[in-house]
Amino acid sequence: MNDTPMDGAITRTSDRGLNQELAYAGVPSFMRRRYTKDLQGVDIAFTGIPFDHSTMNRPGARYGPRAVREQSALLAWGAAYRWDFSPFEICNVVDYGDCGFDHGKLDEIPQRIEAHTAGILKQGAAALTIGGDHYITYPILRAYAEHYGPMSFIHFDAHTDTWEDPDPTRIDHGTMMYHAINQGVAAPERSVQIGIRTHNDPLGVSIFDADCVHEREPEWVAEQARQVVGDHPVYLTFDIDALDPAFAPGTGTPVIGGLSTYQAHKILRNLAGINLVGMDVVEVSPPFDHGNITAIAGAELAQDLVALWAYRHCEEARQ
Repeated sequence: MNDTPMDGAITRTSDRGLNQELAYAGVPSFMRRRYTKDLQGVDIAFTGIPFDHSTMNRPGARYGPRAVREQSALLAWGAAYRWDFSPFEICNVVDYGDCGFDHGKLDEIPQRIEAHTAGILKQGAAALTIGGDHYITYPILRAYAEHYGPMSFIHFDAHTDTWEDPDPTRIDHGTMMYHAINQGVAAPERSVQIGIRTHNDPLGVSIFDADCVHEREPEWVAEQARQVVGDHPVYLTFDIDALDPAFAPGTGTPVIGGLSTYQAHKILRNLAGINLVGMDVVEVSPPFDHGNITAIAGAELAQDLVALWAYRHCEEARQ
């Protein structure tokens, strides 16, 4: 009997190629990638930050990284649909594991997240991070800004996360973009937010709210976003609550009237060519999920982000 591949997360020797393991067995890693802390020659390091202390309403996003890893096994066997190439066959992608921290020392966690991300960047890889609540994007952006300067960002969300907060030491998933902008970590004049459907001061960020996405074509929204960010290094953050609760019930602050998974995918596909240097998917909360709908969406979006990165950085993707 022929040997059947199993536990590729710890046995595979190549960081490229698809994986034919059973979706319901084996060691779970993102898209069945190899677990490693050695990023020499690696293009993208998948990493989890299981932190949800700053959630205002429904906690549970700490379980997001594990859930996304598990559901990504459903996708690992084939190429990403609607992309004209298979990103995992032209990119070296690994699973870097999760960021470690002491949950009882809350004041140390932002520095741990920033240092964790900086460690990935110093080894020459881009970080694809799964949260965790949306606060994690702030220390991640700090690490990116140290590397690239003030970041342009594309932010999918139901909320702007720019609520005014005079205390920069507070840890809150609704104020991190306020701090990122006010501390010069992010450049609002060359950044966009997509899917917004709550009121707040956008602090100079270009807004394409959920109504705009529904009334216009996804291609139009993507083109507007491309014009705003230009060719600057871009960080893309996708809060899963940008999707309507029908498509992502497992999240802490659901808001009706959101994007469909089709619209989100279509926008991401039409952003191909932006200078994407880092990305995350956050706020997947398995305790409120049903049938793993939200975790599957998170895994699919993460796959799209790998393809979006590859389109700019891998010549094979553009041939």
